[in-house]
Amino acid sequence: MASPFALRAFTALADVQPNMADLKIIGIVIGKTDVKGFPDRKNIGSERYTFSFTVRDSPSHFVNVTSWGKEDYIRPLSGSFRVGDCVIIENPLIQRKELEREEKFSPGTPSNYKLLLSENHSRVKVCSSYEVDTKLLSLIHLPVKESRDYYSLGDVTANGHSLDGRIINVLAAVRWVGEPKHFTTSDRRKGQRCEIKLYDETEPSFTMTCWDNESILLAQSWVPQETDTPEANILLNYIRENKETRILADEIDSFFKEPINLNTIVDVYTVKQLKEKASKNEGKTDPFYGILYAFISTLNIDDGITKVVRNRCSSCGYIVNEASSTCLTCNQDSFQFRPVSLSFDMLVDLTDHTGTLQSCGLAGSVAEDTLGCTVNQFVAMTDEQKTELKWQFLLERSKIYVKFVFSHRARGGLKVSILSCKRSDPAEASRSMPQEGHT
Repeated sequence: MASPFALRAFTALADVQPNMADLKIIGIVIGKTDVKGFPDRKNIGSERYTFSFTVRDSPSHFVNVTSWGKEDYIRPLSGSFRVGDCVIIENPLIQRKELEREEKFSPGTPSNYKLLLSENHSRVKVCSSYEVDTKLLSLIHLPVKESRDYYSLGDVTANGHSLDGRIINVLAAVRWVGEPKHFTTSDRRKGQRCEIKLYDETEPSFTMTCWDNESILLAQSWVPQETDTPEANILLNYIRENKETRILADEIDSFFKEPINLNTIVDVYTVKQLKEKASKNEGKTDPFYGILYAFISTLNIDDGITKVVRNRCSSCGYIVNEASSTCLTCNQDSFQFRPVSLSFDMLVDLTDHTGTLQSCGLAGSVAEDTLGCTVNQFVAMTDEQKTELKWQFLLERSKIYVKFVFSHRARGGLKVSILSCKRSDPAEASRSMPQEGHT
């Protein structure tokens, strides 16, 4: 079916020239910066604000767009779209790039021009993904650099000192995406950071840190081992051939979980309220905690197919290959091999009278406390004993303490980790259940 935008008169970025009037461009946002404020030289004591983004309309053409103005104009404009959105830009000002300055402070682009947005004359409108040609949406996955114009992680490790301060390109597989961490500096400025673990055929583990909000939001949407390009498929083949390095974010999330005082968690939700909260808070990165009075509706511990117990490195917490029982990361250059231990690692569904939360993480000691047995005791059980154990929990209402993280890669927009699961007191459950509409 033809796109509803197909008949509109859009100018291709390849055809952009100075002094063009009534310009209208459609493209996908492939990069974006945070909003920044600067002292206004013309109005002493006040500030001007700015942010930039990069828009692409074809495999070969993309351009930087910058907007300046007052805070009450810039912040709402920046917040109206994010990387991966398709936008229509109306009446931008076209300027020739100052190459030396542009390459230093902005992403490199093949265009000789840049676009400026004016508060009084320009407009940015976000398009629904259902209204846009899929060819435009697919541009988000195409590299913006030549396939050989990048460093391997081994190159970066070996030449880190000489590369200090330089902007480089890296092609690597995503091994793990951490959760954002918030902090306050000594001068009381608030900040945040997010660590991402990368690897390729030259390095088993390499840390990349994101400091700005836009890159952190983008990183939270990354799915480990997901590929869309020939270059990425080369790495994927390496990953498949070296299964001991196949680590997903959810598999190690519980190992690095910060200790939580359950007594500080007091908010009670229904499943319906949680789903509504997820839909209203798209783009948020802060985790939140709550209590569910629900029952486990799916618990596949006895089918002989679903993996519920895994080998985990006692040093780094990574899942290790069953055949070798060796952690590639910790034991790569060490003669002292770290021990490997068994650990529960499963996904369950939680259901109440309003709906179901699917694929909730239940792992480690929390899973042992919930099931009432150690992982070694569980492994020694027969299939009949495992089935009997399962039916002790299915459809029995429990008081469940849960951690929630808004995530595009999770079902329903929420990544759910169980912190505690105990049989609930019926009177307490009836008294504590929230009224519908309360969030």
